[in-house]
Amino acid sequence: MIRNAMTIDVEDYYQVSAFEPHVSRDDWDALPARIERNLHRILDILDERGVSATFFTLGWVAERHSGLIRELVQRGHELASHGYAHVRVNRQDRGTFLEDARRTKCLLEDIAGIEVNGYRAASYSIDDSTPWAHEVLRETGYRYSSSVYPIRHDHYGVPDAPRFVFHPIPGDDVFIEVPISTVEIRSRRFPCGGGGYFRLYPYSLSRWAFGQLNHIENQAGIFYFHPWEIDPEQPRIPGLSPKTRFRHYLNLARMESRWRKLLSDFHWDRMDRIFLSMPAGTQGNSA
Repeated sequence: MIRNAMTIDVEDYYQVSAFEPHVSRDDWDALPARIERNLHRILDILDERGVSATFFTLGWVAERHSGLIRELVQRGHELASHGYAHVRVNRQDRGTFLEDARRTKCLLEDIAGIEVNGYRAASYSIDDSTPWAHEVLRETGYRYSSSVYPIRHDHYGVPDAPRFVFHPIPGDDVFIEVPISTVEIRSRRFPCGGGGYFRLYPYSLSRWAFGQLNHIENQAGIFYFHPWEIDPEQPRIPGLSPKTRFRHYLNLARMESRWRKLLSDFHWDRMDRIFLSMPAGTQGNSA
């Protein structure tokens, strides 16, 4: 039985990268928060289905909702880092990123009282312009990253990266990168790991893609989404471009029911239990 990784990127609706030109970080505290309501809904559904997941959490959110962070750990989920304030890695230099990665890890560990092993970059922003990023994560005590999307996209992506777990640091066989899931059709890669793609595609296509990963390629899939994606009543941000508005608000009302189907149709677990427990020799560069 292949277990797939269920992951949630813990950020509120106003913190997405596409909203940066419209919502200042200085204004985040003044906006109505939806994260507690949405995250409790997700936790309850996971409990109903008996699924444990990994929550890649912003340090900014954890500081303001520490009880919620402790609760998700108490419910048996993995707490991991999403950086402090959703700043893309490729907009930081090495020193700034090192400080952010270390600060967020220490903050989450102090709040939850557990070790934090995993990291996911804002908007999958570890790419060819940040060759030092994985080394920094290793240096600051993380054991894995899930920050590479091996596709071509207008905002992110490393299209020639391996599709499955690999060691990104030359000479290091401990630290791993776990890329977001894709499928290949006639030598072309297509994203299937969640987020906006999951809301855009018919559910049958997403189910087929995870079936391909599990039953044809014999690989674990990685699925991700955000708490705001199950919240069709979230406040609307004014001034968005048609593309940004379409991507963010598309099919929000259908997301929860689709996600419930995905939970039922496949087997799920935390990132650390799946990938950090892999036997030696199974974490090689898999293209």
